[in-house]
Amino acid sequence: MTRGLPIRRVDEHPLAPLPPDVWPATLPVVRQVLDEGLDLGPVTVIVGENGVGKSTLVEALAIAFGLNAEGGSTGAQSTTRRTESELGEHLQLTRDAGASRKGFFLRAETMHGFFSYLEDVGFASDLHRRSHGESFLDLVTERSRIQGLWLLDEPESALSLSSCLALLGLLRDLVAEGSQVVLSTHSPVLAAFPDADILEVGEWGMRRADYDDLELVRTWRGFLDAPQRYLRHLD
Repeated sequence: MTRGLPIRRVDEHPLAPLPPDVWPATLPVVRQVLDEGLDLGPVTVIVGENGVGKSTLVEALAIAFGLNAEGGSTGAQSTTRRTESELGEHLQLTRDAGASRKGFFLRAETMHGFFSYLEDVGFASDLHRRSHGESFLDLVTERSRIQGLWLLDEPESALSLSSCLALLGLLRDLVAEGSQVVLSTHSPVLAAFPDADILEVGEWGMRRADYDDLELVRTWRGFLDAPQRYLRHLD
């Protein structure tokens, strides 16, 4: 099914520029997006080391789109402790004509609190009784009726390899029905999302990359081929 994209392009808001010396504009990837903008396709996978700004960017997209910073849809009001940056307030999103305004944001670090929120408001009753991975996949399945923007921040923290593959299957079905997916990950399994645009983030900023050229993939292949070569550095 072909539909317009909920986010076709991301730019710095012309009426609310973020000073370059104010965090998170000091992160190379954020500065690059603010200076150059970012075009998005149906599926975008963002990879990179801890601390380079992947989660900051995905979180800001969620906030700029009108989603709750701690996860959920546009109507979710789950709040534990405010930690989000102000970047979302400085972004301007361009959407395709007729594109869905619906969306859903899943972030691993706030899932426990989000599950509690869903139980409190009566949208779910037993998420905490299932394993983290089972409840995560069940939530995606239950919310798959939401066709629009799907943002996921490091979902692999809850998932085994087989569950990562199951998640890919669910997300591919969502895209086939017209949804758009933006996913940040440390998982070489999720980074292999078929037909995705892969953005590698680091101290240089952000660059488009092929799967086999990713540092993430090369490192995992090296470790699996010879784990002792890496483990000996722990001594």
